[in-house]
Parts: sequence; structure tokens; C-alpha cells
Amino acid sequence: MSDQTAPTPGPEKQTGFLGLVERAGNRLPDPAFIFFYLILVMAVISTIAYFAGLSVSHPTRLDADGNPVIVSAISAFDPNVIRHLLVEMPEIFTGFHPLGYVLVVMLGAGVAERAGLFGTAMRAAVRDVPKMLLTPAVALAAMMGNLAADAAYVVLIPLAAVIFAAAGRHPVAGITAAFAGVSGGFSANLLPGQLDALLFGITEEAVVALDPAWTMNIAGNWYFIAAMTFLFLPVIWFVTDRIIEPRLGGWKGGAVVGSDDPENDPDAEMTPGQKKGLAHAGIAVLIVALVWILLTVDVVALVTGGSASLYGGNAPLFDADASLSATQRLVPFFTSLVAGFMLLFIFAGVAYGRAAGTIKSHRDIVDMMAGAMKDMGYYLVLAFFAAYFVELFNQSQLGLISAVNGANAIQASGLPLPIVLGLIVLFAALLNLFVGSASAKWALMAPVLVPMLMLLGVSPEMATAAYRVGDSGTNIITPLMVYFPLILVFARRWVPEFGIGSLTAAMIPYSIWLLITGIAMTVLWVFLGLPLGPGAEVAYTLPAAQ
Repeated sequence: MSDQTAPTPGPEKQTGFLGLVERAGNRLPDPAFIFFYLILVMAVISTIAYFAGLSVSHPTRLDADGNPVIVSAISAFDPNVIRHLLVEMPEIFTGFHPLGYVLVVMLGAGVAERAGLFGTAMRAAVRDVPKMLLTPAVALAAMMGNLAADAAYVVLIPLAAVIFAAAGRHPVAGITAAFAGVSGGFSANLLPGQLDALLFGITEEAVVALDPAWTMNIAGNWYFIAAMTFLFLPVIWFVTDRIIEPRLGGWKGGAVVGSDDPENDPDAEMTPGQKKGLAHAGIAVLIVALVWILLTVDVVALVTGGSASLYGGNAPLFDADASLSATQRLVPFFTSLVAGFMLLFIFAGVAYGRAAGTIKSHRDIVDMMAGAMKDMGYYLVLAFFAAYFVELFNQSQLGLISAVNGANAIQASGLPLPIVLGLIVLFAALLNLFVGSASAKWALMAPVLVPMLMLLGVSPEMATAAYRVGDSGTNIITPLMVYFPLILVFARRWVPEFGIGSLTAAMIPYSIWLLITGIAMTVLWVFLGLPLGPGAEVAYTLPAAQ
């Protein structure tokens, strides 16, 4: 590989609509301060709503006389609200549901990433693929690479360029295909992961107003995101091979530039340690999966017909209450998947690191976990302000009032629910152009959107799924996406004159087709009422009023 350094992107500016997006977005403050300003705005709005006497009848709660509880707007300057926000500040922050979920998963993902498992696995997935299957292999590896979070951007995208060039294809086509897979297919995956934990944690915060008993299930979108993977794969394949690469033209430069990492040489064989590490990681994954099955299913009772039992008839991750439905009895299993993925990543990462030589002692494991937590520093800051915004929103009762009025307005409009979900996808896609953070956008939308759809008979899982489609579709065309400049650097290593406009123009066809297919899938999914994941349905019934 060449040690050529990447040129620094120039001050090229967008024109037209995308120029407007870039200029408007660049004027926006940091997402953390967006939430800070929203808290101030919420304080004013809640006070106005209080004096205006805004109120609704609670859909699921009755008073002592059997009448619906009247929910009225509460001012942020109410003494009880002020006391709550100040006295319980630590609890508000640490009790923010997404915080714990994400940090737990990242403890494991940090070990797997820093041990080299994610990078080696992605390289192994695409290195020896036949030329005709190169594009779908890169796209699939990119979507699966979302389990590795930032590593997919840093490792796979430049590697895809080198592999494409080595195969005689245009390296920028490899970059666009990988970028579309990692970022355009941000919510598409064959397995739930840290993004599921993050988004469903925010969803859980939003559900409490109507259904405090609802429990987050990290696998609540599993079937949906798996279907997205198989739907987006041919779309990225088609756009890359039929639209983007013909416009780029042939490539004669060879695989001589584009990476500062010697491991990105497509002709380089994996070391014996890396091969052994992947094999050991695979065994570790199987062992963790087996343990989780054994914690959910009492195998001894199953084999003996109940005459003997390993757990006394009550497996740790299975509710033995016979009055519950099969799905309800599996709730402990679903909620344990956060811990399951943490342990899976840790054991797989350690197994790989021991074999590959990247982990030499237990201190290396602790350092890797600490490094993962260090990388979460910005998220902790953002989570603090987001938690306060959500809490104030809940305290003001404006979320519930807005949800009830919004649901009534939609019902009065007569719009079919599949169309409503399609419009929500488009709204999320538009908001994504201006606010890059997935968690920030969902924290803004969920407090109103989730309860409103619940009142319309749509489950929190379906609301989350619709948001994910919209969030994915426009990630790749907004210059405000945090990795957009990095992708530009990767492209300029191969084509020095490649600019922001060039990259955006190359990604627009992906964005259009991903949005079209994503909306079509969402509408069809709702129309057919297909399950979104184990125990997660499209339809939702409010708990009986009490």
C-alpha cells in the first residue's frame, strides 16, 4: 500500500436544496445544546399551556368515581416540578432508560472492536469474494458492520475501495456501496444490537405515559430489520452496478492508493493468529447462545416429561406462570438480551484476542472496556440534556395532550394507518437532514409520536420501526452526518478532485431508492400485520382503563 496521505477536503459548498440543508444545518448548535434550548422553550410553552387551561381525558386511567382522569398542562415553574427537577437530578439522569442499555452493550462491543474481531471479520467477509458478487458482499458486510458501530466506517469503507480497485472496478463505487450499506442501511441487520438497545430505551421512556407495564424488548424489531437487510441488499447492488459505476467510468489506476493501513491489502493473507482467532470467536458465540438457551428452556424437564427439573420448574429466563401467553412468558428472555449481547461480544472478543495475540492479560480486557466507555463521553453529555428534556416534557403533560389531540386529528382525517406510517417515515427522513444524531431525533419525536400511535392501535415497536426507515434513508446525503467528511477523504485518495457535491450526487440515487423501498415495506408490513420480532406485533391494544 502507498503511504500517500489523504488530501484535506477543500471549502467546496453545495448549491440548491442541498446547499440550503448544509447552511441551515451548520447554523444549528450541537445536539446537546439543541436539547438545552428546547428545555427553555418547553418551560415557556408549558406555562402558556397551563394558563390556557389545556387538558384531555386520560385514555386508560379512571378516577374514584369511574370517570376518565383529566390531564391538564402543568407549568415548568410549578413548585413541585422545580423541586422534582432539582432534587432528583441524579435519578433523572441515571434513570434515563437508553443510558444503561447502551453502556452495557458497549462494554462488550468495546472489547470485540479493540481486540480486532470486528475488523478481521469484516475483512474476511469481503476479501476473497468472486468479482460478480463483490457489490452484494460489501453491502451485506457493511450492514452487518453496524454491530461494530464506528468500526464499520473506519475499516470497511476504505477496504471496499481497495478491493474494488484490485478487481479492476472503480474504487469510489466500492466506497459508495459500503457507505450506503453502513449508513443508508443503518437500521438493517440480521441481528439486534446496540442501536436496538438505544432506540427501544427511548421508546420505553415514551410509553410510560399510557402503559407503565410495557417492557422494552431489544428483539422487538428483529424480523423487521432482517427484512430490511434482504430488501436493501439488492437495492444497493442495483444502484452501484447499474447507476453509479457506469457514471464513474472504468478504473485504470490499480490498487496502489487509498489506505494507510497495510492490513487493507486485498492480496494479504490473514495471519494464522487471525484465522485461529475467528475460529475461537465462533466457538465462543455458540457457547454463549447455548447458555442462553439453557437458561430459558429447562432441558431436563423437557427430556423427562416434567418428572425432573434443573431449575425446580422455573427456568431463570422463562416465566412459569401458566396464565400468561407464550409471548408474555418469554419476557424475561427478551429483556435479558441486552446482557446477552454484552456477554457475547466480550467472550467472542476475548476468544479472538487471546488467539490473535491482541489480548495478553486481563488488564487488556479492562483497558478495552475503559476505552469503550471513554468513547461514550459525548453520548453521556447528550443523554443528560435529552433526559432532562424528556422528563420536563413528561412533567408538563404536553406529550400526552399532544398525542391524544394528534390521534384524534388523524382519526378525523380518515387516513389509513399504513399511509400514516409512511408519512412518519418521510418526516423522520426530512428531520434527519438537519439533526444527525439518531438518538437525538428519536428523543425529540418519541414522546409525542409513540403515545399518539398507541392511541391509534399501533404498537411502540412499529412506531420505532417506522422511525428507523426514515432515519436510514437520508443519512448518506446530508453533509451534517458526522462521517460524511471522512468518506470524502477516502474518495479523494483515489480521485483528488472529488468534492462534497460529487459525493452527495453519488449518494442521492441510493437515498431515493432506499426511501422508496423502505416506505413500501413499512406500508405493506402494517397492511399485512406481520410480527416485527418475537412477541412484537404491529397492532396494539391499550390496557383497560382503571
